[in-house]
Amino acid sequence: MINTVDKSNLTEIGYVDQEVDPTIDLVTEIKRMKQEKNAVILAHFYQENEIQDLADFIGDSLGLARQAEKTKADIILFCGVHFMCETAKILNPSKKVLLPDLKAGCSLASGCPPDQFAAFKKEHPDHLVITYINCSAEIKALSDIICTSSNARKIVESIPLSQKIIFAPDRNLGKYIMKTTGREMVLWNGSCIVHELFSLEKITRLKNKYPGAKLISHPECETPILEISDFIGSTNALLNFVSNSPDKEFIVATETGILHQMQIACPDKLFIAAPPDNSCACNDCPFMKLNTLEKLYLALKYEQPEILMDESLRLQALKPIRRMLDLSDKLGV
Repeated sequence: MINTVDKSNLTEIGYVDQEVDPTIDLVTEIKRMKQEKNAVILAHFYQENEIQDLADFIGDSLGLARQAEKTKADIILFCGVHFMCETAKILNPSKKVLLPDLKAGCSLASGCPPDQFAAFKKEHPDHLVITYINCSAEIKALSDIICTSSNARKIVESIPLSQKIIFAPDRNLGKYIMKTTGREMVLWNGSCIVHELFSLEKITRLKNKYPGAKLISHPECETPILEISDFIGSTNALLNFVSNSPDKEFIVATETGILHQMQIACPDKLFIAAPPDNSCACNDCPFMKLNTLEKLYLALKYEQPEILMDESLRLQALKPIRRMLDLSDKLGV
């Protein structure tokens, strides 16, 4: 069965709801079809370990956007969440962009409806709109510059002090950028369901248990967590930090998928997932984890679900993404 969902100017074709033969060697078949169809597999650091191991490229939002932009493949199988696949399609209109599970959304994207954000923007007509990449194509089309956690600070710092700024949709990242740059910005009240749940009390207990461990955190975390952190950075920056640090123990306050790459890079080091304020032992993104090897296999086999986009929306959304990439090159991010 093929599900079709209409979303404003965006049309998405749903995935084939079919059982996968349990005797199939999924990794072998995915690799075979990838070669046969000239496909590339891009995976975010937050994907399951087995998907990361299969991917051609693994990275954070900025790194994957760059890989999507320069790929020569005919098919981009994007193992991440919806807004990432939209970004790949915006940058590659002639390529087929597949998302293993259409339900792989993002709380930041869903928490910033285009009609409400358009009204919010009208309330601040003299403000430049800098928007975190974790948003829908419609929100990107309403923005002046897109940013990621890797380049947000430098992009904000590149804007003249006289220019007023709206920063959306992540209030925690916005607060962190305001603190580190000294810039006042108008913030949209959005947050990531993963990063806002870390428990200060439980992390403090962990720090007491592992007194030599460094607490490293993603800037989407809430301010109390960031205030006690030894290092704050994007997912890729966290990976680089542990790889270059002489320390041997780390408490990691971001989605647990990154621990796989950290362990590969530093097999002699201990990585402890920072606990959330709930009954779970770790902090997983429920959307990222919707992608599975079975769904990757079906996506490549049937070349669905495919992200299709209205050309006028794509062109509007492309402008602030292109400005981000150009600024990132100029600023050396």
